[in-house]
Amino acid sequence: MNYNFPTIFFGASEYVLPIIEFLNKDYDLKLVITTEKNPTDAVPKYCIENNISYVSIKNFRDENWNIDWKLKIENWKLKFAILADFSLLISQNLIDLFPKGIINIHPSLLPQYRGPTPGLSAILNGEKTTGISIMLLDKELDHGPLIGQITSEIKPDDTSATLYPRLFKEGTDLLKKVLPEYLEGKINPTPQDHSKATYTLPHLTKQTGFIDFDELLTTNPELFERKVRAYFPWPTVWTRYTSEGKLKGKIIKFLPEDKIQVEGKKPQSYNDFLNGYPEEKDFIEKLIEE
Repeated sequence: MNYNFPTIFFGASEYVLPIIEFLNKDYDLKLVITTEKNPTDAVPKYCIENNISYVSIKNFRDENWNIDWKLKIENWKLKFAILADFSLLISQNLIDLFPKGIINIHPSLLPQYRGPTPGLSAILNGEKTTGISIMLLDKELDHGPLIGQITSEIKPDDTSATLYPRLFKEGTDLLKKVLPEYLEGKINPTPQDHSKATYTLPHLTKQTGFIDFDELLTTNPELFERKVRAYFPWPTVWTRYTSEGKLKGKIIKFLPEDKIQVEGKKPQSYNDFLNGYPEEKDFIEKLIEE
């Protein structure tokens, strides 16, 4: 159904494309604001292919975020904006431009897992369920009142690469339902129970996935397996081999489905790895022991 309400969207990553598609189809999507820079990145590529106006910014002091864009947004007199998977903090001045607020699609059951890595953190902590929360932004991190919320299963083999797309697809479906009801005044946002707030890991770096080789030899296999799934596809779990032998000094990545990648080689199964490095049998068995 086309409501013809004008709006803008803040977001990045391939995960948010279903949201952009929905807003472009059912609402009057004026502009997409993204932190992705290259025309081949997911959001710019989608906008170019679908003739959607977009602007790429590093921050809100960026020259691409100039007075012209601010004036356009003010002149459009938008009632609301939508945000998902957007890494920049939104100022109260920007929120105040929208009488109905900026609506955030966040992949967790808020107030659990406030922060930038909710799905990853849920996998890492061994959660069986997570969900999607649709909330109004305020000046604090993932703190605003809730418009809608649903629970979603975390499957035993889920990685960040499988969980996030599913959550944002479910979030799009929830947004389709609650957005018109909220705009028509049929939903009153509900404050979160801030006493139950928990927080995610911070923004990831490549070093986040590093495990010292000596620590790897004594790691808990169950925790190791969760790390492998949580940190896939990036930054992955990796180490630098320090023992003597053919692998000394090599970077080794550990991937889902019991796969391993030696620096300079393609991913392979643990069995294929042991065919090439049979002396590492004890090491591999330690990682996958029940």
